[in-house]
Amino acid sequence: MVRGSLRKLVSGSLSLAGKWQHQQLRRLNIHEYQGAELMGKYGINVPKGIAVSSLSEVKDAIQKVFPNESEVVVKSQILAGGRGLGTFKSGIQGGVHIVKKDEVEDLASKMLGQILVTKQTGPQGKVVNKVYLCEKLSLVNEMYFSIILDRKTAGPLIIACSKGGTTIEDLAEKYPDMIIKVPINVFKGITDEDAAKVVDGLAPKGADRSSCIEQVKKLYELFCKSDCTLLEINPLAETADNQLVAADAKMNFDDNAAFRQKEIFAMRDTSQEDPREVDAAKADLNYIGLDGEIGCMVNGAGLAMATMDIIKLHGGTPANFLDVGGNASEGQVVEAFKILTSDDRVKAILVSLKVPVVVRLEGTNVDQGKRILKESGMTLITAEDLDDAAEKAYRTTWANHLKLREIPVAEVLGFDILTCQQFFI
Repeated sequence: MVRGSLRKLVSGSLSLAGKWQHQQLRRLNIHEYQGAELMGKYGINVPKGIAVSSLSEVKDAIQKVFPNESEVVVKSQILAGGRGLGTFKSGIQGGVHIVKKDEVEDLASKMLGQILVTKQTGPQGKVVNKVYLCEKLSLVNEMYFSIILDRKTAGPLIIACSKGGTTIEDLAEKYPDMIIKVPINVFKGITDEDAAKVVDGLAPKGADRSSCIEQVKKLYELFCKSDCTLLEINPLAETADNQLVAADAKMNFDDNAAFRQKEIFAMRDTSQEDPREVDAAKADLNYIGLDGEIGCMVNGAGLAMATMDIIKLHGGTPANFLDVGGNASEGQVVEAFKILTSDDRVKAILVSLKVPVVVRLEGTNVDQGKRILKESGMTLITAEDLDDAAEKAYRTTWANHLKLREIPVAEVLGFDILTCQQFFI
């Protein structure tokens, strides 16, 4: 699966720092049924389907949408891959089933409101608030198709494979010679020649070549006009009547385009996200939850990664990646403190509340900042550099004998944050 840019940025530090609790990749991720609806608007072939969130909606959908079908595909909707091989905490195996129409309601009742665990959710799983009911298609061929943004070619890159239905990682391992990559000139857009190369790579068995080329061009149009960062269809399938159909859909969108993609961003499902990451996004903070015991709030992504590495070097484990940015307002800093202190696993934080406070200041007006903190009356553990700060933070993790003062946020932030332009921890 294609990784987000922020995950690439911090992956080196996170591999040392600890395991992922959640993935906060600063780009919109939507459900399969939403992606199918969006593709349908661009003239892309998708199966007939409807998303439902209650048993009454299930009954209604069966009567109105599938009056003549004998079997229906029931797909649990969570923002994670591997649903078909997932397991519900209730014991039900698999988040995707093909069942007889009179069994749909019973199956949906066992999925809705239940926690589905897949290889991408972690052991905590995700709650299924909707199931997607789809027509059962007679598929004769399964292929892989995706469009990503490629740094090397500085533009969109179409990846296609004549084999599909499994992850691109597995396909690359088993069929490396079957995967083709077609870079698209972002200024010229996709040409008939580009689309033909993609279709030749897909190698459809019976679908009309010209129709397939048009479908590829429509997919590229959707990718560009919707400000996608990822459009993945796996499988892109051929049906028994020689139609090319997007049998599954995964789409991500650039957060920077939210101002002009209001309809798409209204699809965001925050119930599938870590509440702390939702709050962080609202405050325009870069936050990723980890499984450690030392929280840190840092100004700058590079320094944040270095801080996590140093914490690990001294025997500790970071509880988060949190970059407040170079122009953080007082409100953003307040929200950052709230997010950090909401994690019950945190035993110490490099500058936080109600826990041992380790402070390292550097940069513009550093002497004035140190004086303000000294006169604040707070009990602080000062550090001269990052090495010193990380080591002291780790030591305080186990200092259970310390009696911590109850300090309200307003007291901690009772000075002008802007007097410390570079507030490094």
